[in-house]
Amino acid sequence: MTSLASPAPFFGRRVVAAAFVLAVFGWGLGFYGPPVYLQSVREARDWSVVLVSSAVTLHFLVGAVVVANLPSLYRRFGLPAVTKTGAVLLALGIVGWAVAREPWQLLLATFLSGAGWVAMGAAAVNAIVAPWYAVRRPAALSMAYNGASIGGVVFSPLWVAAIAAFGFPVAAAVIGAIMIVTVWFLADRVFAHTPQSLGQVQDGEILTPVAGTSAPVERTLPGALLWRDRRFLTLAAAMALGLFAQIGLIAHLFSLLVPVLGGPAAGILMGLATAAAIAGRTMVGWLMPQGSDRRLVACASHVVQIAGSLALLCAAETDVVLLVAGVLLFGAGIGNTTSLPPLIAQVEFSKADVQRVVPLIVAIGQGTYAFAPAAFGWLRTLSPAEGMLVFAAAALIQAAAIALFLVGRKT
Repeated sequence: MTSLASPAPFFGRRVVAAAFVLAVFGWGLGFYGPPVYLQSVREARDWSVVLVSSAVTLHFLVGAVVVANLPSLYRRFGLPAVTKTGAVLLALGIVGWAVAREPWQLLLATFLSGAGWVAMGAAAVNAIVAPWYAVRRPAALSMAYNGASIGGVVFSPLWVAAIAAFGFPVAAAVIGAIMIVTVWFLADRVFAHTPQSLGQVQDGEILTPVAGTSAPVERTLPGALLWRDRRFLTLAAAMALGLFAQIGLIAHLFSLLVPVLGGPAAGILMGLATAAAIAGRTMVGWLMPQGSDRRLVACASHVVQIAGSLALLCAAETDVVLLVAGVLLFGAGIGNTTSLPPLIAQVEFSKADVQRVVPLIVAIGQGTYAFAPAAFGWLRTLSPAEGMLVFAAAALIQAAAIALFLVGRKT
């Protein structure tokens, strides 16, 4: 079989590597950073936890609005320019968190950080990788999205150490500047290219399409038609519920583990959960059979997480073995909750609609999970055994997500 690809090395591999680095900074500063910023601002300004927590929620809500409009921003300004702007806004927003002297200044900073980080988040990574991969997109996206998990591993302790050593304003300025320089370089040298501009093709070679790797019918759903489509509604709702359960549990998991395991051991176990997330996402990306029903794969991932939630519930906050098993099982599905819905969209919607569907489901999910920490915190107040309702709620919500994935399957 004769390849029509350029004899030059396939540039898509560089794109995946660059998207990985982008995700490290995007999640490291925009997703895992706000809980650390929250504590630093509280200590520096002695503001109420309600005020600062509201800023974190606003950060994610603003991001949800912006990410829903990413396709139109890309069309008008181009992906490289939008990505650069996002990095600058995120850096300015974090510095704003650090130097805010009045509550209104803090809320203004959250608008900047929230608007900026989504240009380096899940929808952005999908938009960067998708033009380069079709058949091999599951593996490519899993590798790129692993940058999100690494962002948590690297930046959560880095922020704590940097703020303790240099203070929040200096740490924010230095880390923000490094991010801007890195993202600017990647945008100019990598993201500015497309397969067409380099004379290459998706996946780097001509591959025979396999059933289930693309939408069989290029039936578009313009305007409001998309919002009446069963596949879109169930996919968006299932992703939102999965993220709500996941973010809500993770936000409180460390504090629930500390009384049993102690701080150092609980921290190690949370790190192992991140490792499990990377392993779970990578395995699905590389081993998921071509042509498989990706909704069923998503259901299987949620079943593993439900098993983890039930193990945590059965541990009754005393059984160390069950606690460890529960955290690892729950962690194994963390990455797939983000990476599988865009892959489902790839095979269920036309190429034109996928460019709308992915940002919208990410926006809906982010707008939903912004309230998860507060909701799960309220559950903890309803029972003396704080973790019981948290773990039970996570399992039930994920079961509802499975039901929605199944309802949206082809009939």
